[in-house]
Amino acid sequence: MPGHESNVVSLPVEDAARGAVTALWDTLRKEAAAAAQRDPALARAMNSAVLMHAGLGHALSHRLAIKLADHDVDRDELLALIYGAYTDKPGLLGAAAADLQAVKDRDPSNGEVLTPFLYFKGFSALQAYRVGHWLWTTGRRHLARHIQSRISETFAIDIHPAAVMGRGIMLDHGSGLVIGETAVVEDDVSILQNVTLGGTGKETGDRHPKVRRGVLIGAGANILGNIEVGIGAKIGAGSVVVGPVAPYTSVVGVPARPVGKPHTALPGVTMDQTLSEPEYII
Repeated sequence: MPGHESNVVSLPVEDAARGAVTALWDTLRKEAAAAAQRDPALARAMNSAVLMHAGLGHALSHRLAIKLADHDVDRDELLALIYGAYTDKPGLLGAAAADLQAVKDRDPSNGEVLTPFLYFKGFSALQAYRVGHWLWTTGRRHLARHIQSRISETFAIDIHPAAVMGRGIMLDHGSGLVIGETAVVEDDVSILQNVTLGGTGKETGDRHPKVRRGVLIGAGANILGNIEVGIGAKIGAGSVVVGPVAPYTSVVGVPARPVGKPHTALPGVTMDQTLSEPEYII
């Protein structure tokens, strides 16, 4: 069970991500301290959420446990569980740091890491999914399902714990997002609200989309079936995609059809939501 004392040893993190996690944690602490200084009414909240903790793993474990606790699995049990996941697989912290940095870099309404850490349900749901995925892959599937259910109830986001999610992902707003069991979402993807990565019926086996790196998926899009959305593609808002999308291609419509090439190589990173043909809106 993690404590909050100043002498708690930091969690191990893979070498490639350790520097990013440390730098982000330092920034998060500075922003929390500044927020508490600007508004004393927030002092207790900033201390509880950030300043009293030994590192990002401790703070994120505490935050998610508070959000997901219920009468079946209480806060202390979840705190130990989530901290255990970060201890067993420290790469989860590197992924969390990459996700948090992605929100800071891509969301024009936000210029810090504190706000998404505290308040953005897309970020929180994604980190909770990562814990559920760890449980799923270690054979604790009923507990993974419990975490999935709590994510859905708390954040209105439903990600199957067997789905595979990369790093540097932004779930913008997140409400109504559904990602199926065999879906794959690679690094640097951005997904807006009310998106479905689903199947096409009762087929079993590998039946959900594979979304490659840097894709941008507009609000309300439905991508259905075991199809590939190529690297750097862009899916227009409200589109229904039932066939593969070529790399670096924009599609829109019901059913979706190509309308040109994205203006940038990785629209999921740049958040360029324009299309090559001006009569369409993404």
